[in-house]
Amino acid sequence: MQLHRTKLMKSSRRLAAVLSAVALGVGLLAGCGSDSADETSDKPSSTTAAGVFPVTVEHAFGSTKVTKAPERVVTVGYTDDQTVLAFGIKPVGMVDQYPNPAGQSPDINTQWPWVKDQWGDTKPEVIMSNGDSGPNYEKIAALRPDLIIAVYSEIDQAAYDKLSQIAPTVGRTKTEKELFSAPWQDNALHIAKALGKAEEGEKMVEGIQGQLDAAKAAHPEFASQTAVGLSWYEDSVAPFTSTDVRGRLLTGIGFKYQTEIDKIADGSFYTKLSPERVDLVDVDRIFVINDKADTDALKKFKLFTNLDAVKNGKVSYLLDSEGPAIGAAISQGTLLSMPYAIDELVKSAAG
Repeated sequence: MQLHRTKLMKSSRRLAAVLSAVALGVGLLAGCGSDSADETSDKPSSTTAAGVFPVTVEHAFGSTKVTKAPERVVTVGYTDDQTVLAFGIKPVGMVDQYPNPAGQSPDINTQWPWVKDQWGDTKPEVIMSNGDSGPNYEKIAALRPDLIIAVYSEIDQAAYDKLSQIAPTVGRTKTEKELFSAPWQDNALHIAKALGKAEEGEKMVEGIQGQLDAAKAAHPEFASQTAVGLSWYEDSVAPFTSTDVRGRLLTGIGFKYQTEIDKIADGSFYTKLSPERVDLVDVDRIFVINDKADTDALKKFKLFTNLDAVKNGKVSYLLDSEGPAIGAAISQGTLLSMPYAIDELVKSAAG
């Protein structure tokens, strides 16, 4: 098993060697303006079904100006494709977050219950797979994008500069202190703004927040319980931090989180526990996100099975990419996956 959107890929050390010169000759393509703000006013000059433009988006690497509705969007963030899809735009290129089972077609990442209808028969180009050292710049350039979204991503300044030579690029939010730690709401609104859909994005976020609030109100018992989300990864118990989307979802429906995990994760979104630290997941409620083979392996690990929560039946085993793929929905935490994830998570927690 591979923790999805995991294994921080240390791209900062390796991206420079991927393309020593992405001169590419494609320039900044029509449809979006310069990657930095210019004299043109940002006061909206047009309001259409396609969005409100121009807009300037401030992000971790500077600012990007989008002058009109993009028609060819490439997403470099692991789940950015779903957020773009939520606004009715089908990316021409995306990250393959979950490896496709051998011989299976179409790509599993376009077949989740929460995205299948939006993708339809469209087959986007895969410009990076989970575990790669970085995006494939040649593929991206060949797709002739007019906007690149790299929000739920670990790209560094060097990678951003290369992407910006291909098309205007929006990086992660300025306030994200640790990779993958930004609240899902912030990421959604950030991408919505880049697409000229800020108002629509706010409404979508409000709707999902309302669903979270309703779940919390319906289950006040969650508030007195400490919870943790984890996977079995490389023969270790691997809990997620409170700032990871899985942790945020659990606190979103009312649980307290085991924040001691954050202290030993050292800026990552998860950590692997040594046998003597498995006690950190000895909490009131445990949510395991794994497919069957790894879940079976975890259930044979005595230090886990001896935990009080396990003995008391206070564990939810949520299949990741198999079956109903509840784990994938939780792990992705997007505008499209969240409604499904919240419903299924609450069902499992209340059981």
